[in-house]
Amino acid sequence: MIFVTLGTQKQQFIRLLKYIEKSNIKENIIVQNGNTKYESNKFKMIGFISYYDMQNYIQKCNYIISHGGLSIIDALKANKKVICCPRKKEFKEHINNHQEEMNKYLADNGYILLCNNQEEFDNCINKINNFNPKKFIYDDSILIHFVEKEIDKYLN
Repeated sequence: MIFVTLGTQKQQFIRLLKYIEKSNIKENIIVQNGNTKYESNKFKMIGFISYYDMQNYIQKCNYIISHGGLSIIDALKANKKVICCPRKKEFKEHINNHQEEMNKYLADNGYILLCNNQEEFDNCINKINNFNPKKFIYDDSILIHFVEKEIDKYLN
C-alpha cells in the first residue's frame, strides 16, 4: 500500500493527484486529501484523519508520497521511503514556497526523493524500490532552527 498525504491547507493540491493518476503505480493507494476535491478510480480518498490514524497508515505503507509538510518528519522517523512534491505558491497550492525549500534540503542530503513535475514524479516512482535513504536522526533543534530562519524571512 502507498500512503499519500496532501495536508490540511485550504488550497487545493490537484497537481500531485494528477501525477499519481497518470503514473504506472499498480499498488493500492490511500490518499489523505484534506480539502482537495478530486475523483479517481485509482485511489481511495480520506479527507481528514487523526494523528493516530496517520501514524497507522505510515507504519503499514510500503512508501509515502507527500506534499512536503511536516508529515515527512513522521515518515522519516518511521524509516519510510518518501517521495515529495511540494505545494507551490505559483500554482495557488500554498501561500509561500517553504515546502520547496525544506524538501530541497532533505533531497540534497539523501533523505527523500523530490519531484516538481510529471516526468520527475515518474522517475521517482521508478527509483523508489531501489532508493536507500540516509538514516534520519530526529533532532528538534534542526527543525526549530529551520522554522526560525523561515519566520525571519517574513519579519525582516
